[in-house]
Amino acid sequence: MGLEGSISYFLLPYPLSLSHSLLPSFMRLNNPLFLSIAFVVVILDQLTKYWVVEAFSFWPLEAVTDPKTGMTYDRHTLPLLQGIFHLTYAKNDGAAFSILSGQIDLLRWLSLGVSLVLIGFALFGPVLNRWDQLGYGFILGGAMGNGIDRFALGYVVDFFDFRLINFAIFNVADSFISIGIVCLLIASLQKTPTSSRRTH
Repeated sequence: MGLEGSISYFLLPYPLSLSHSLLPSFMRLNNPLFLSIAFVVVILDQLTKYWVVEAFSFWPLEAVTDPKTGMTYDRHTLPLLQGIFHLTYAKNDGAAFSILSGQIDLLRWLSLGVSLVLIGFALFGPVLNRWDQLGYGFILGGAMGNGIDRFALGYVVDFFDFRLINFAIFNVADSFISIGIVCLLIASLQKTPTSSRRTH
């Protein structure tokens, strides 16, 4: 179900539990970096999208042919490196990198569900190491950033356009979701040697 749905794989080793903490200490955050990172990502994502929405009408127009329909339409794009990297305004009714295009209702509630699960995990789950907190924080921030768009606009604002590799147009939230998954993979690799020693 795209990058946002893939985080369920990483949640399996960490069941939610309150047994590790006493009731008087529940107000103390177990994973402060987790939530702090998520907050920063949401702010960065929404600020960049706000700037793009305010600025794109001043960018040059280019004619584009839709490969699915064959129809030609105009869109606003600002070449930073001509033919390599542009800022291109796009409305995405799919998931990260235009996956599940047109499934806005499903993705709206998926974003909300992923965000609530991760917030609960940050507040009530076990104390995580730095790489885990970074990874989950980046993913939570990305899911919330795109979720805000889906509920408020009915689509996600995308604008990063790498043309050298003909990649899908994406945004800050998508980028941090990808970075978050890399952080979780690093955390998983760091845990592997310990796990293997225990089995011998």
